[in-house]
Amino acid sequence: MLLFSFEDSRAAHLLIHMDESQKNHLKAYGIAYWELQRESDLEWLLNYKGGSFLFRFSESLERECNIRGVGYKVIANAQAQQIRNEISDPEVNMEIVKLEKAPKIAVYSPKSKLPWDDAVTLAMTYAEIPYDVIYDDEIIEGKLPLYDWLHLHHEDFTGQYGKFYAMYRNAPWYQEQVRTLESIARTHGFSKVSQLKLAVALKIRDFTAGGGFLFTMCSGTDSFDIALAAEGLDICESMFDGDGTTPEYNSKIDFTKSYAFENFRLSTNPMEYEFSNIDIKQPRAVPRDRDFFTLFDFSAKWDIVPTMLCQNHMQVIQGFMGQTTAFNKDVIKPSILIMGENKAYNEAKYIHGEYGKGTFTFYGGHDPEDYQHFVGDPPTDLNLHPNSPGYRLILNNILFPAARKKKQKT
Repeated sequence: MLLFSFEDSRAAHLLIHMDESQKNHLKAYGIAYWELQRESDLEWLLNYKGGSFLFRFSESLERECNIRGVGYKVIANAQAQQIRNEISDPEVNMEIVKLEKAPKIAVYSPKSKLPWDDAVTLAMTYAEIPYDVIYDDEIIEGKLPLYDWLHLHHEDFTGQYGKFYAMYRNAPWYQEQVRTLESIARTHGFSKVSQLKLAVALKIRDFTAGGGFLFTMCSGTDSFDIALAAEGLDICESMFDGDGTTPEYNSKIDFTKSYAFENFRLSTNPMEYEFSNIDIKQPRAVPRDRDFFTLFDFSAKWDIVPTMLCQNHMQVIQGFMGQTTAFNKDVIKPSILIMGENKAYNEAKYIHGEYGKGTFTFYGGHDPEDYQHFVGDPPTDLNLHPNSPGYRLILNNILFPAARKKKQKT
């Protein structure tokens, strides 16, 4: 016989719906992170009303939701159990994942001001999720193991300064970036910036292999993989490092070293704003009115990880551009999981994989609410986009490391 105390019978929960009824999806993630920081666990209800969150009720939690403008419902203990029972039905595509620990977050980003912003830091700042900014110094000095989750800001790991040479080589910010990176390289005993960036990429590789969670967007995706695969080769023209490239470098790339991509070909032309054919080439064939990507509908009970990463109130999401806009499906490794795609144009937008004991997620494009973000454009004001489905994918990745994942059933 089960015994319930009077106190248990009156216990209540706080439910944050994440379907289209939610007033502020993005700040709801911040509420979840805030509760984890207080060492209170919570339940992520996968595929239940857009990926809702279920908390034990407290007045402080309710007050925080009201302060941040997040919609919620207070429900009785019996109602919470009814929801759990509904989700546990083997016939429904839902699952419960317990979130237990707030991941410690780092953003790999230069300390100096550059004429572009970063969607991930915008999302975390808006959602009020704390993070540390680290860069080459901290990574070379071995500080990555202090963190659970790492995001790579719009970055170039190949040593070609973002392939901005053609348009911006005379711009003060570009010249300052070159001086700063050359100084950091010398400080750590490297004669070239490409050598510094490779050393950083190898540290990030070891972080992932050891169980770290890596998330990156735009050029932080393909340039990272290129740097790993081109280890030991010179793929920088003379204006970047003072000498020429390794002869026939494309035939010498080691694709076993890359995370997500294989059989790609590099472009080292300094006048071309492109690293390789990993990115869908410009001018892009997709008209803006057809630029959407579709999230896959994974089995919540069998494919828990991609289900977490794809939680949303919309399955079809407006596309957006960047230096690396989307991934050419012809060069994605067979082991990589495609979670979002524009199938008609052979583009993958959102992909995931495992490396060692860790995982990585690559998300193409620069800013989900700025279709074609240019250098010098103002940052997106997320007060205007509190329900952005594109930004939700970023925040799914931030909560992902907090999950206690069940053992696979196969």
